Amino acid sequence: MCGIAGWYLGDDRRADPAQVEAMSRAIAHRGPDDYGTYVDATAGLALTHRRLSIIDLSAAGHQPMASADGAVILVCNGELYNFRELKHELEALGRTFRSRSDSEVMLNALVQWGPAALNRFDGMFALAAWYPRERKLLLARDPLGMKPLYYSSRGLGSGIAFASEIKAFLALDGFAPAVNLHSLRQFMEFGYVFDEHDTALAGVCKLPPGHAMEVVAGRATAPYPYFTPRVADACREHSLEQAADALHATLSTVVSEHIVADVPVGLLLSGGLDSSVIAALAAKEGPLATIVMGFADSTVDERRHARTVADHIGSEHREVLIDHREIEVELEDVVWYFDDLFADWGTVSTRILYRKCREQGIKVVLVGEGADELFGGYPIFAAAARQRGPTLWRLFQLYRRYAGRRYGGQFPAFAAVMRNYLAQTGGSMFDAVRLFEGRNQLPNNFLMKVDKASMSVSVEARAPYLDRRVAALAYGMPQRYLLADGTDKLVLRIMAERHRLLPPEVTRRPKYGASIATSWMDDSAEFRRYAREIVLSRDGWAERLGLRRAMTDFFDGRSKGHRFPRAVGIFSHLAWRLLLLNLWSRKYLVAR
Repeated sequence: MCGIAGWYLGDDRRADPAQVEAMSRAIAHRGPDDYGTYVDATAGLALTHRRLSIIDLSAAGHQPMASADGAVILVCNGELYNFRELKHELEALGRTFRSRSDSEVMLNALVQWGPAALNRFDGMFALAAWYPRERKLLLARDPLGMKPLYYSSRGLGSGIAFASEIKAFLALDGFAPAVNLHSLRQFMEFGYVFDEHDTALAGVCKLPPGHAMEVVAGRATAPYPYFTPRVADACREHSLEQAADALHATLSTVVSEHIVADVPVGLLLSGGLDSSVIAALAAKEGPLATIVMGFADSTVDERRHARTVADHIGSEHREVLIDHREIEVELEDVVWYFDDLFADWGTVSTRILYRKCREQGIKVVLVGEGADELFGGYPIFAAAARQRGPTLWRLFQLYRRYAGRRYGGQFPAFAAVMRNYLAQTGGSMFDAVRLFEGRNQLPNNFLMKVDKASMSVSVEARAPYLDRRVAALAYGMPQRYLLADGTDKLVLRIMAERHRLLPPEVTRRPKYGASIATSWMDDSAEFRRYAREIVLSRDGWAERLGLRRAMTDFFDGRSKGHRFPRAVGIFSHLAWRLLLLNLWSRKYLVAR
């Protein structure tokens, strides 16, 4: 796990080591264990790498890493879970290795197979590979989008800069930060930017999951997909029980690979189905530390459920309690690590949790992200399955749910994305929602919470459900295996019961979720005063967006929201987004 950055201009402009070092310092938190740069002055190319040592802690894993013949120079952020299998294959083909690192396996695979190697990688990664003989730079992001990769030409004239985090671009001379108003509108309605390319900053793009792009002579080609998840019923000849057994076999292999590390590994356990399944499988491989967080001054508390699971699997269990004062202290710093705009309050609390894990010596943490999106765990899946009537009306009903009942101008953009997914799924609204969740919401919202929160304190978070092998199985399952008779994630529950992973009170427990930030906004007078001061500031976004009256009514206790079809729905959600937007603007929209 690491951070990468650099640029390729196609000539000798700005081949300045001081500039690339400034980019590296901006993402130093992603990899405090080692640092390296590579500069090709004649090509106007610079690469930098920040290392968080996880596998092969020796200097042999240093990056940028060059192949033995000098054909490829690599910087990579992430982990390759099938590196042992690929290493054996490459050794049989005559490739030699100087380290035990998965990065060297990735490097040799790119030398051996070129960009086609991307389809052989089971892992989470963002990479930049320089081919000096062809004067070509390859950028790529993992299939499910666990690791971010941003790029921009803003202020460069021609050529391209790239980085694991947007803040690295602020270190470049000539980069003038400005808000992307289209993205801002998506954030205010959805709580994140669901567009697969745009970010909150004008001129900064994100490489979509499962995509690669090439830059030759400083000119970038359009991103192209090397992996595209497709929903298809691949279980026509298999029963639900057979599908559950296949999932158990695959997930068992994936979890066993995810706990491979040369540093201590732990698991974030909520006591819900998703993390509990991973914990039960991981515990079969050996001693396991599980960690749960609780929240003071909130009705949300899953600690007793986590203790039930921990007792069942025999893990070394730890509890962390967080209160709103810690959130307030952390919030302004956390906004700096957000990079792009997304309103998931969990970035704040999980950052505190990851930091406490690191303080206890845990450097790698397994998480349960991805199960809801892949296996139909959210209420919106049931809503999509129930809907009848004209397509436009059904899309609008989904839009109302996604937009948190704040209705505005993003319906046409949302409808266009969903119509594309409907065309790919034969008109199935349930499957179209699966694709939206997996391709838009998951990589642009929830996974960015995981990446930013964990990497800000130099912890690697791994998500076994988002291994491409698990995703392929999930996308091949029909709706009836995921949602039936009011039961969601059916195949996952059946798998856990058939293989006696968890007690029935866990496998049959309904999903539980609540917004702690919203709870504190309503229940904590101290946090409410803090939020009010920022949201209602005279130079703030509530003023600029015409929302000052609505927010004044909310903070004064006169109204909690407007009913449909008024433009603003739930005020507590809106207040949280405006709070984050104001704090983010103070960090990112000031030229440096």
